[in-house]
Amino acid sequence: MKDTLQKFMVENAPVRGELVEISSTWQQVLARRDYPVAVKALLGQMLSAAALLTANLKFNGMVVMQIHGDGPVRLLVVECDSELRLRATAKLVEDAEVADDATLTQLVNANGEGRFAITLDPKDKMPGQQAYQGIVPLDGDTVATVIENYMLRSEQLDTKLWLAADDKVARGLLLQKLPNHGGKDVGKAAPEEELETWNRLSMLGNTLRAEELLSTDIETLMHRLFWEETIRVFDPAHPEFHCTCSREKVGNMLKMLGQAEVEDALSTQEKLSVDCDFCGLHYEFDAVDCAQIFRTETPADAVPQTDTRH
Repeated sequence: MKDTLQKFMVENAPVRGELVEISSTWQQVLARRDYPVAVKALLGQMLSAAALLTANLKFNGMVVMQIHGDGPVRLLVVECDSELRLRATAKLVEDAEVADDATLTQLVNANGEGRFAITLDPKDKMPGQQAYQGIVPLDGDTVATVIENYMLRSEQLDTKLWLAADDKVARGLLLQKLPNHGGKDVGKAAPEEELETWNRLSMLGNTLRAEELLSTDIETLMHRLFWEETIRVFDPAHPEFHCTCSREKVGNMLKMLGQAEVEDALSTQEKLSVDCDFCGLHYEFDAVDCAQIFRTETPADAVPQTDTRH
């Protein structure tokens, strides 16, 4: 079974929704690292949220969602491109002890210094164009609440999220109240009726519990929640795991460190070893490889690969 993201619209009301189920991709993420139970739940929720948000963006590029923590979890990163190709990783304090029921605050905001960031990085940038990044404090006690508050503050969009993940699957539901365009409502109903519809759908979503979300497929969930609504369903999309690491990118990273620092590191070791945090791919560069990298006429991807393995 493919991972699935299902978009839908509520007829005659400016409300759109999505349901996502990620299992195969999630298993590929978890195969690389052995995370504590609470960290799996947190990273899986971010994975679902990234797919749900990216599916609504009309641009060719990458969405990078990050939580920078000040607790036992220092960093959580999920990347999703416009084709719904995902990768994710988490970094913990060495020898960190994490309780199975640890909360978001305990994991990443123990001292109130946690931060949430979303970066929109277009693939085909115009000259001088930079990636857009929004960074806010962790305003909320769940991933869903943090993202809802971010969307309301930065995009002025009423957004509701329900997210859940365990060691088998990551699932999520998104509802979003669409803005007016040119002074005309997206739906055909009166504003009072539209607000009533939005509140009703939000209340239906609030009946959804994590256990139900984790154990119920998309089609059943949609029928169970919205059987009284008139829903227009679109063709499903299929998220998948994809890592963008390459020998060229690792070589460019070494270039950024500078020749002096790289040569200093090589003075104490035969080869420089770099492992991809997302997929675990292993890259090695010896003194000859590094010398070739710093030749201005030699692109990093032209350096022969001495050893690459999982």
